[in-house]
Amino acid sequence: MPASIKIANRQHAIVQACRALAHGRGEPGLVLLDGAHLITEALYAHARIRSVVTLVDVDPPLIGRLRASGATIYEASETILDAASPVRTPSGIVAIAEWSPATIDGVCELSHHHITKSPDHQILVVGLVDVQDPGNVGATIRSSHALGATGVLALGGTADPAGWKALRGAMGSTFRIPVAHGSLDEGLSAARARGIQILATTASSADPIDRVDLTQPTLVLLGNEGAGLPRHVADQATRRVTVPMRAGVDSLNVAVTAALILYEARRQRGGQTARTPPDAMKR
Repeated sequence: MPASIKIANRQHAIVQACRALAHGRGEPGLVLLDGAHLITEALYAHARIRSVVTLVDVDPPLIGRLRASGATIYEASETILDAASPVRTPSGIVAIAEWSPATIDGVCELSHHHITKSPDHQILVVGLVDVQDPGNVGATIRSSHALGATGVLALGGTADPAGWKALRGAMGSTFRIPVAHGSLDEGLSAARARGIQILATTASSADPIDRVDLTQPTLVLLGNEGAGLPRHVADQATRRVTVPMRAGVDSLNVAVTAALILYEARRQRGGQTARTPPDAMKR
């Protein structure tokens, strides 16, 4: 295996490549990963890691796996790593990996590459509309992967799921579940064309989520952290839904809301197997 390449200054091309990706100006199809845990998760998800910048003696077993996978390893001083890392307190290792978003149409269709084949398994997509905090985007992707969603749509002005903050929040799940980025109209059109019910989350004047049939193909729309979903978006949905809360509390964090709805969907589907919720029998 090739030896590590020692970096002598902050102007090295790999450092500049990391900085460009950190600021959203990098080469398309490449993403910046910070931290051993995220890099390990990406490696286990079979993401191709192109390059790694690391301090000497940081996680030798991980470096060995990365080298064996074909990644080029660069050794750097703390000062140089500080320049390559996007975080205020660098973890000691960053990497450049390959990742490209799925298409909106692809996310709205069952794919054997990402989803367990089951006659009872149905589309369950989370659509984020104008969600500005990349940490919320990442946390929602993480919850979507953990709780059985089939994909995530980052719609409108939603923060880029390929940004380093969103990737860090997702902790590797971005490499394991289809994620697409596009316009709200594209997302709604793709869902309607496939007969997918569209649920708009609102704080009030909506059906409690545990009284809604989530066993059928579903797109759940969640809105901006402050304003929520615009009224014109909610008006286009099949149904408005809400997470019941105690009196005096009028909202939840968008990623928490997504997790609660996904948990209810998983409960109704019996993990992977759909079952009929109480109100579905009344129709």
